[in-house]
Amino acid sequence: MASNDLKSTARAMVAPGKGILAADESFPTIKKRFDSIDVESTEENRRAYRELLFTTAGVEAHISGVITFDETLRHAAADGTPFPRLLSDAGIIPGVKVDSGAKPLAGYPDEKITEGLDGLRDRLAEYRDLGARFTKWRAVIKIGHGIPTGFCIDANAHALARYAALSQEAGLVPIVEPEVLMDGDHSIERCEKFTEATLSHVFFQLLAHRVALDEMVLKPSMVIAGKDCPEQASIAEVAQATVRCLLRTVPAAVPGIVFLSGGQSAKLATQHLNAMNALGDHPWELSFSYGRALQEEALKAWKGDSANVGTAQDAFLHRSRCVSAARYGEYTEAMEAA
Repeated sequence: MASNDLKSTARAMVAPGKGILAADESFPTIKKRFDSIDVESTEENRRAYRELLFTTAGVEAHISGVITFDETLRHAAADGTPFPRLLSDAGIIPGVKVDSGAKPLAGYPDEKITEGLDGLRDRLAEYRDLGARFTKWRAVIKIGHGIPTGFCIDANAHALARYAALSQEAGLVPIVEPEVLMDGDHSIERCEKFTEATLSHVFFQLLAHRVALDEMVLKPSMVIAGKDCPEQASIAEVAQATVRCLLRTVPAAVPGIVFLSGGQSAKLATQHLNAMNALGDHPWELSFSYGRALQEEALKAWKGDSANVGTAQDAFLHRSRCVSAARYGEYTEAMEAA
């Protein structure tokens, strides 16, 4: 794919008012989601649930792209239309998660390295043929006693950069996702310190691997206190710390930043994004790539029952509309009841 196509795709992924639906849950993760509504995680239930999301009328006004899982990219709607074509026909860009998960980092207790580089070039070619136009790779950085180590951060940054270079080579826009986990009791100050270190290493490696920064999208976590920290920062403090950290580390050539929700509630993830965009103009688009925060209300409404599809789609559209407003800093509490 020509370079200008990657640039235009990357820009379209962060188009004004729009963001990305993360529907790339692995088998263990989607099982947890389904367990919460007492639905068995069968292949047909997974397919039906994703079809519910992908066929929500009007959601294309708020959702620019969807990250799928390998299985989902190969699935089709009930009428036989392959999901990638279904999404493309609706004006939504199909993408796919390509890493094989975070595994223990040998020699470094409690730290992880994301695997999946072996055979990636061939898998990327197949995904492109199946209709994907972008990819995603997630690294996880945990804050704890004596961690993260510099080695763990650098090893994950190196893998992210190798993946991104291969993705661009295959004509696919890479979403680079270095997630600093919310797990733990760390303060927002410690989170900011390690998020800044992580992003600095990531961009050093991206440039070393000759990744075109205007042909990628960054998916970071917000700068936020650990979920077990007794002192949680305010919405305004999270917004200010996150933007400050990004200004120090992310080159302006990157077209957009799509935050992960990282375990935040749907409402809080919306409020944080809104507060960041309300701060004023930034060098990059500040958008979203939420999984649970976009889906949770729809999942609870669906309950695995086809009779509830319409209600679940209404819930998904409503949350998408709220987060879309947050892209402009125009979300209000009143929208929750609309």
